[in-house]
Amino acid sequence: MYAAVDLGSNSFRLHIGEPIAGQIHIVRTARDPIRLAAGLGPDNVLSEAAVETALRTLRDFSAILRQFRLDAVRVVATNTMRVATNADAVLPRLEEAIGYPIEIISGEEEGRLIYMGVARALGRRAERRLVIDIGGGSTEVIAAHGDDIHMVESFSIGTHPQSATYFHGGHISPDAFETAVNAARARFEDMADQYRKHGWDAVYGSSGTMRAINEVISRNRLGDGTMSLTSLLALRDKLIECGHVDAFDLPGVKRERVIVMTGGLSILIGVMQELGVSAMTAINAGLRLGVLSDLELRANRHDRRDLAIQDCMRRFGVDTQRAARTAAIARKLFDKLSPQDDAVVHHLLRSAMLHEIGQSISHTGAHKHAAYIVEHADMPGFTAREQRLMSLIVLGQKGNLRKVREVLGVPDLAKAVLALRLAAVFMHARVDADVDAVRLRMKGRIDIETPRGWLRQHPTVAAWFEKEAAAWDDVGVPFSVTT
Repeated sequence: MYAAVDLGSNSFRLHIGEPIAGQIHIVRTARDPIRLAAGLGPDNVLSEAAVETALRTLRDFSAILRQFRLDAVRVVATNTMRVATNADAVLPRLEEAIGYPIEIISGEEEGRLIYMGVARALGRRAERRLVIDIGGGSTEVIAAHGDDIHMVESFSIGTHPQSATYFHGGHISPDAFETAVNAARARFEDMADQYRKHGWDAVYGSSGTMRAINEVISRNRLGDGTMSLTSLLALRDKLIECGHVDAFDLPGVKRERVIVMTGGLSILIGVMQELGVSAMTAINAGLRLGVLSDLELRANRHDRRDLAIQDCMRRFGVDTQRAARTAAIARKLFDKLSPQDDAVVHHLLRSAMLHEIGQSISHTGAHKHAAYIVEHADMPGFTAREQRLMSLIVLGQKGNLRKVREVLGVPDLAKAVLALRLAAVFMHARVDADVDAVRLRMKGRIDIETPRGWLRQHPTVAAWFEKEAAAWDDVGVPFSVTT
């Protein structure tokens, strides 16, 4: 049984699901429309009042999670936490409240997870799809064929800023709506041709805003009663006729959500007009089901992150044999250091596979180029935090260690840096078969013990050990080699 918690810009949501016969059955849900995005000030600082509201909700969610025996829990935060300038200070408080790590995912990763949820709900793998998800702070547009995603973009336009900018105070006028739609179209026009070239058999809307719009249209038989552009324009006309969100009294949407729906409607009309979409289908699936599906895949050893590593290696022409040798040596050395955190070994092995990726740019300073690529590349399945950690391990593979001081203070990460540095040396010296004979300890100091005659057999390693001793001594870690 798995749990997915979505810290969205409009609402915080929780799903607990159990995989049964190829489907994920939702056994418990919870939702709190806290409007987190409304707590962002002009400088993108999240207000203390918004943080306190979020903490209360997460404590409630934590109590729900404790009622179940869960195999895995994943908590993801989206656009508001991506843009909040005080996110680093707020995140530990939120994690303490929910009791689990919180991953601030990129917009592209959010789009991929949304699509995973939609694809899981739909099946029909031969179908070419366009999926649109309009959230509180961003809009994701995904073009895919069955399970294969061809395009995913996150656009910085969402219901909250759209409503606050063009429908200030809840007032709705024809000019305001036209301006809002044109502003939305401007966000999508650069990518419109690429999406149209991809083509689609069907278009789906996956967000709560989409479902609210669909509910109002179908229950009140606006336009043709479906999610067609004709019906959306009919809903627009009804909102303009009301003149204010408080005057809108059609069934299908709660009064407090009318302003959110209005902003979302202007975005939806804009994106449909720009992409040439005439009709779509609202679907009750998206990010949370995608997170649950991803957890199930990881449990079954089908981790998208490993596929992302392989794709990145192909993209930058990494020598796979050298990378695999380095990773194998690094794993042996790391195990000798008796690490405590199982997650770090995965960071190390993936870092080792990518440690020479910077050579695609230049051999000079290749480790620095590699670190930049690892941190900033679009890598499906990874969070920004994971990529940052791998980037630092890669950066620490050679040269001075002052540049990675922030990880050296974490014992297992310091061991990972040491393991990769030595693995790179041993790989170049071709001592793969003799690694088992080396004893290695790191506890306040680094002690390496080699068999008698070992260094004579591998003379270049002795020279590297001298450099390593100087590098570690520079950061206050004694380094000794004995026979």
